[in-house]
Amino acid sequence: MSSSPAPRSHVNPFTLSFTEVARTVRDTGLLRRSYHFYGWFGGALVLAFAGVVTGFVLLGDSWFQLLIAAALGVVFTQVAFLGHEASHRTVFSSGPANDRLGRVLSALVVGISHQWWMTKHSRHHGNPNKRGSDPDIEPDTITFVEEDAAKTRGVVRWINQRQGWLFFPLLTLEGLNLHYRSVASLVTQGTRKQRWTELPMIALHFGLYLVPVFLFLPLGLAFAFIGVQMAVFGVYMGASFAPNHKGMMIVPADMKMDFFSKQVLTSRNIRGGWAMSILMGGLNYQIEHHLFPNMARPHLAKAREIVREYCEAHDVPYTETSLIESYGIVIEYLNRVGLAARDPFDCPERMAMGR
Repeated sequence: MSSSPAPRSHVNPFTLSFTEVARTVRDTGLLRRSYHFYGWFGGALVLAFAGVVTGFVLLGDSWFQLLIAAALGVVFTQVAFLGHEASHRTVFSSGPANDRLGRVLSALVVGISHQWWMTKHSRHHGNPNKRGSDPDIEPDTITFVEEDAAKTRGVVRWINQRQGWLFFPLLTLEGLNLHYRSVASLVTQGTRKQRWTELPMIALHFGLYLVPVFLFLPLGLAFAFIGVQMAVFGVYMGASFAPNHKGMMIVPADMKMDFFSKQVLTSRNIRGGWAMSILMGGLNYQIEHHLFPNMARPHLAKAREIVREYCEAHDVPYTETSLIESYGIVIEYLNRVGLAARDPFDCPERMAMGR
């Protein structure tokens, strides 16, 4: 004799929604690994690196090397996307295998600490856009909360007043910032094992990268090559991660939300299908990625259909825009936050002219 199901009246409806969504996703087979895709993608990255190296060697002392530098910035970003997926354990079924892959891709190939990224990104996934919990909205050169913008002083305050318009120019420095913060975090906060594992890999990365650049290119061209590569890497990384949460709901520090609502209401998807998924490393399906962080990239599109259906059924707002539209939202949001950094006695016309 089968027992009757437990009453559902006391269950949070959104928690119930996620339970149903998760069951549907699991039964549909969307949590299985996708070895064919990652094998193909990994092979494409190897060929891309080979093409960059070949172009570098053939061009020699030529300012066309800056095109190779830009291409290298794109390839590094694509490798970082794959490292991000490995950190979420989407590539292999074995956790340690994913960790090893993520560490090699992040530290050795890209030059960024895998452990630093894991710690920072795990905190973000646990509480996206929540004040005091999400490191991605902590105040820095750019501020994401009005109260933080109002406290800034000096050069940072000047930047905050114009931060929406300065956002993309500032991203040209984000590559350097990522390298610096990851190494500094390893040195000051990493365990002995983490430092001995990742710092040599990062050092080897820069050795394999910088030695040929300075050895085969004139000094001025070498610095220009590095500048272009770092700028493209920073802009590409920032332009791929920024549309996902900036301008979405900011969760107060003392507010409690169920998992389903917390992940959906703070995230934004980007339209564009497979092309956008390759361009953004699967980050265009941000809502599904946050609900199922260990889901392989090829399955996110199908999961989107399931999640959208449940959101419509339970009146949960599901945000999806074009890439250009998302950038407009981000810029407008940052400018609005930056208003808090402005002196209330400033002349509006003078501020509009940037004086």
